[in-house]
Amino acid sequence: MLELAGIVRDAGPAYLRQFGSRMLPSHRRALRDIGACRTAAMGGHVEQSDHCSRRECVYHSCRNRHCPKCHGNETRQWLSRQLERLPRCRYYFVTFTLPSELRALARAHQKTVYSLLMRCAADALLKLAADPQHLGAKPGLLGVLHTWSRALLYHPHAHFLVTAGGLSSDGERWLEPKNPRFLVPGYALAVVFRAKLRDALASENLIELVDARVWKKKWVVQCQRAGGGKEVLAYLARYIHRVALTNESIERFKDDRVTFRYIDSKTKQTHSCNLLAQDFLSRFLQHVLPRGFKKTRYYGLLSSAAGSKLDTAQRILRSRVGLTRREHCPASSPQHDQAGETDLPTKSCPECRLGQLRIVARFARLRGPP
Repeated sequence: MLELAGIVRDAGPAYLRQFGSRMLPSHRRALRDIGACRTAAMGGHVEQSDHCSRRECVYHSCRNRHCPKCHGNETRQWLSRQLERLPRCRYYFVTFTLPSELRALARAHQKTVYSLLMRCAADALLKLAADPQHLGAKPGLLGVLHTWSRALLYHPHAHFLVTAGGLSSDGERWLEPKNPRFLVPGYALAVVFRAKLRDALASENLIELVDARVWKKKWVVQCQRAGGGKEVLAYLARYIHRVALTNESIERFKDDRVTFRYIDSKTKQTHSCNLLAQDFLSRFLQHVLPRGFKKTRYYGLLSSAAGSKLDTAQRILRSRVGLTRREHCPASSPQHDQAGETDLPTKSCPECRLGQLRIVARFARLRGPP
């Protein structure tokens, strides 16, 4: 099967020669890690069956958060934690899209603009939710930053899973939205979000870099019902530890051109995109986040500052419908996408089917340039 790693190993050196001096450190590291993932460069270990003579070499993963081969176990664990922690109630799925006029600014000041996008979106939701006309309570918000369209074009936006209700100010009641059709008015939410982001950019001395006409146009905020939230969580979980590109979506790599397929969000039709390898890598790398940036954030009842309020909300909701704690996904056993394997049995021997493969030797990763 074609893999991003193979494209990086083949086309990456030429890309680095041409653009390396202008690349961000996070971009250079992503290419280096992905190209080396599950090769001898990352180190590994030897497993041997405790019943037969079978031995096999297992190379370690790079664990770069943009690698499509890594973090399968972490993704399952993250989803399990959210299913356990989030209140058992109805949800809304809200998406805040950064206007095209602000995308160049976002590319040039990624950490600042991405953080402001998420914070201002959350503040706008919490502000309107606090209004007694709409909710008059504090909901829980889980936000995830995405920077791509399905064709991997640069399209920064923030997804929020929002509880359809919240804890009252006295901390004793769970309040439902006044209008059962929506949490807060979408048009008002867009206006408040626009104003908050404008003020935030001004406080960061970035407002002068923006075309002033953007503050007069309509901004896009989409809000839709999300039932119990499980389907949205599963969707968000797929991209918590990687970019929206799977190895399975890569169809062809030939004559220095890459073809990958994607599903159009409007028509739901499958399309193919054919690019020069260097253009493909450029399109992929524009979604590599700055080092240390947290793309998943929690606000309102779900924030760490909420303290015991989340437990109170959980207790009220369970008592209202007589529910026990939410069932959660079982934790997965360690897989080879983990860097720290143990000496415990890792899996059954595929040859004799009786023994367990145990780690009998280790070898360190190769030390390359930083």
